[in-house]
Amino acid sequence: MVNITIKETQFEGVYFCETPDGTSKLCTKNLAPGHSVYGEKLYRIKDVEYREWNAYRSKLAGAILKGLKKMPIKLGSKVLYLGAASGTTPSHVSDIVGSQGKVYAVEFSARIVRELLLVAQVRPNMFPILADARFPNVYAPLVEDVDVLYIDIAQPDQTDIAIRNARQFLKSGGSMLLAIKARSIDVTKDPEEIFKVETSKLENAGFDVLEIVDLEPYDKDHAMVLARFG
Repeated sequence: MVNITIKETQFEGVYFCETPDGTSKLCTKNLAPGHSVYGEKLYRIKDVEYREWNAYRSKLAGAILKGLKKMPIKLGSKVLYLGAASGTTPSHVSDIVGSQGKVYAVEFSARIVRELLLVAQVRPNMFPILADARFPNVYAPLVEDVDVLYIDIAQPDQTDIAIRNARQFLKSGGSMLLAIKARSIDVTKDPEEIFKVETSKLENAGFDVLEIVDLEPYDKDHAMVLARFG
């Protein structure tokens, strides 16, 4: 570990960690000190540990660095995360919401969930769920109403899946962060056209689309959409 200087961002629980050589990295305060999740660097200042947040490994970090104006995930938030994979971004979400919040992490692959379980073992606010996000009724008994729905799944009907889950779990006035993967929807169409079609689906379902952030260069042909429900 190396000594760092901490600079607050405009978002609660998200920081810039500046190293002695002047390099600035996005970071979150580590809820599980001493534990890294994906090989990220750990930094300590006084008695607090921070984790580097790699925007090439996390679409949410990429969206923040690309100018996301509002961040609905904050201290105490309850978040339903669809497409949790092995826990890279969910672990940073866990850092941000803190011990007062909860992260319900849904992942379809049993093999990958085994890795997610290891992450959750040292994070009491993270609840891994092995399930198919297309069928929210299956995990409805395990998930309470949430403040934020985060979707990062590679499915052609990813927006429809997001809407289905929002109607099941998202509080009125809650927020959705949807990572649209254009190539997973249609490889023959221009990504910008796909982003327009998918955001129109959200609007037709009663969402207010607040922001659309292109994730290039961190993720090619991806956009992060922030929308409000109800």
